[in-house]
Amino acid sequence: MNTMPIRQFGDPVLNQVTTEISDIDSRIASLAKTMIETMYEAPGSGLAANQVGVQKRMFVYDKGDGPVVVINPSIVESDGEWTFEEGCLSVPGLSWEITRPNRVYLVGRDLDGNELSIETDEYEGRIFQHEMDHLNGILLVDRLDDDQRKAAKRLLRQRALDIATTDPDGLRSLLGE
Repeated sequence: MNTMPIRQFGDPVLNQVTTEISDIDSRIASLAKTMIETMYEAPGSGLAANQVGVQKRMFVYDKGDGPVVVINPSIVESDGEWTFEEGCLSVPGLSWEITRPNRVYLVGRDLDGNELSIETDEYEGRIFQHEMDHLNGILLVDRLDDDQRKAAKRLLRQRALDIATTDPDGLRSLLGE
């Protein structure tokens, strides 16, 4: 299995807007395959390219029907409101109730360059919005109210300090201890 490390909260790559993919070639196909394997290993239901350090406008997801690759996605319409507890592979172990539009209409391209046009709601729509946020440099903690965001950042900073103290060279986490 070929996977990539998932970038965590605090990594500046997660706050940058990704760039459009102009040529869907074998490198993009290989990246998509690796991203899918990484998503499944995590485990997660979606993964944006910048979460593995690649500043390209692409994400993969699986809502339970098998993996899908979306290149150069755009949400062109949204409607309604739905609150749901949402987590993130880049902010592991934490989740919050987040309100987003319930229905979305997404367009993009698949790995063959064919146009994708998907109108959906609830869980799949939430995946699209969450991954689009990543591609636009927005993290889940940015969706929290001020008090929640302060508490989350305090917890994440403390977690980073604890890791630095207990595993300063990173060997324990590499060895799975």
